Amino acid sequence: MEFNMEKVIEKANILIEALPYIQKFNGKTMVIKYGGNAMINDALKEHVMEDVTLLKYIGINPVVVHGGGPDISNALNAFGIKSEFINGLRVTDAETMRVAQMVLIGKTNKEIVSLLGTKGGNGIGISGIDGGLIQCEKCYTEVDGKKTDIGFVGDIVSVNGKVLSDLTRQGYIPVVAPIGVDKEGNSYNINADTVAGAVAEALEAEKLMLLTDIEGIKESADSPRALSKLTRREIYQMIEDKKIVGGMIPKVKGAIQAIEAGVTSVHILDGRIPHCLLLEIFTHHGIGTMITR
Repeated sequence: MEFNMEKVIEKANILIEALPYIQKFNGKTMVIKYGGNAMINDALKEHVMEDVTLLKYIGINPVVVHGGGPDISNALNAFGIKSEFINGLRVTDAETMRVAQMVLIGKTNKEIVSLLGTKGGNGIGISGIDGGLIQCEKCYTEVDGKKTDIGFVGDIVSVNGKVLSDLTRQGYIPVVAPIGVDKEGNSYNINADTVAGAVAEALEAEKLMLLTDIEGIKESADSPRALSKLTRREIYQMIEDKKIVGGMIPKVKGAIQAIEAGVTSVHILDGRIPHCLLLEIFTHHGIGTMITR
């Protein structure tokens, strides 16, 4: 292969562009909500795990919170159990809960830990049940102004951030499955975006990164580009105007809660873009939508 000095210099310039961000975020915690197509497409899986491992090796503390909706749906279909969603949340009866717990903790979580290992990342799987990480209570949602029972779906009461902090200090990359437990020991399925926001809050994270299958938040469905930056007030207005609907609502509400608790910024990223985490964190322009106070 012919040596090309210009390409070599270009690579060096990319590293130099990243230098101030590496310095700024050294020792900081970043919570990454891993979901969407980045969990399905094999090439994107590799890219995300490479990004997360690189963050750890340059002195940033990544914590991964994963979803698993497609895996749960596939397992439910195999068992002949129908899926139902209300306000973006999966209705979870006792049988569905057993399947969700089996899939999220026993399959999805361990696959992520294993893939991190192939990249040199020291991942360790944990659920909200372990070490009392996520204490929760039964969640209800509102339908046509009425309080509606959606089964074993949890609202987070508290997150034991020390469990995760101890793991990161020991060199691990925690990988969190979104299952919580109540005072009676009952397990609950929790929206992964909500868990990611609560974990970021408990760890006083510098950034919360939400990987999605969209470019970011748009002013309208036919807008050519996502909005690069939004505030809490603008988010609330967009929900009221029904510009943010469905499964995006728990994402942005979790983001707002994290911001109000002290997380510096939340980023809604297009997980379909290879190395989206590195592009957002270490380049001047970034990608996706950043939510700030």
